[in-house]
Amino acid sequence: MAEQAQYEELARQLSAIGAVKRGMGRILPPDCPGGSAAVLTLLGRYGEMRMSRLAELLSVDMSVTSRHVAHVADRGWIERSPDPADKRSRILRLTAAGQEQLDELSRRTSRLLADRLSDWSDHEVGLLIALMDRLRESFGDCRATPRPPHPHPYAAAQPEPTTRTPA
Repeated sequence: MAEQAQYEELARQLSAIGAVKRGMGRILPPDCPGGSAAVLTLLGRYGEMRMSRLAELLSVDMSVTSRHVAHVADRGWIERSPDPADKRSRILRLTAAGQEQLDELSRRTSRLLADRLSDWSDHEVGLLIALMDRLRESFGDCRATPRPPHPHPYAAAQPEPTTRTPA
């Protein structure tokens, strides 16, 4: 188990991630703020869904979700249609224009990361991905699809030192 000082440093580093997120937010098109980008990303990843499910995945109140959905719907990036199982609910799905916008967001994000991490090795990028995935799993991220525990491909490359003795 890590020592207290390591957890304190980790907390400082995680707080600093806000600067990274703000930097990524600055590359978004003016008509696609972060909340709109999140809606498009989740619909692109999970497919059509009810507004209640989207609110759950966004981890925000239904009123906030409604504002984000209205914004992307007004731009023609999603369509809202009645849910056949419950006429009071709406099913949200990406339109072709929404998929184009999502593709553009992906290109912008990939270019930014490639630029900022250009001096990182493929192994280092892979290790960061694996460790961030593991961190999210440790916190029970509601956006992750349930899956059985699995070894992370880059975690095996760096064996963890241990002080435990075999039982």
